[in-house]
Amino acid sequence: MTNHNPQTYTSAHAHIFLIGFMGCGKTYWGSRLAQHIGYVFVDLDHLIEQTIGQTISEYFKENGETAFRLVEKQILQQANFPTKAVISCGGGTPCFFDNMAWMNKNGITIYLHLPISVLADRILQSETERPLTQGKNKEELITFIENKMKERESFYLQAQHQLEGLNLNLNQWNKLLKFNL
Repeated sequence: MTNHNPQTYTSAHAHIFLIGFMGCGKTYWGSRLAQHIGYVFVDLDHLIEQTIGQTISEYFKENGETAFRLVEKQILQQANFPTKAVISCGGGTPCFFDNMAWMNKNGITIYLHLPISVLADRILQSETERPLTQGKNKEELITFIENKMKERESFYLQAQHQLEGLNLNLNQWNKLLKFNL
């Protein structure tokens, strides 16, 4: 996957939104990138949990996905993010309401892409509780991811940039962003 909108960014483009399917490395790369370029790292899921006072999994169980997506939109679009921030979004964040258009308007959007089999392995090995994948074995998980990607990829592909997540390194981030800091 390649950068399809090359340009040099300045501090006027202060927010960097990382999007992609769960397990693609948004949190891992978001925290590393933020540290590398002197930005603040914000995990949107953690911000949501702090705001609602419970885990996303608990909120899902009590209120359902529709209620969660409304809260997610509100927090994404109304949070007072630091001026220079790398924001790791939940896997579904870009796929609801006008979230993707809003992120494209308010910062740099980067889609991290991984093969489905790699996503499945990462999700199975993760200690993170993920409401949409709980209780699934690898075969069920692969089918689930394939179906969700059919729903979500059109939103992910609206990102200003795309990066292949396998063998990703900080030099590739530098080349993509060409920051003037």
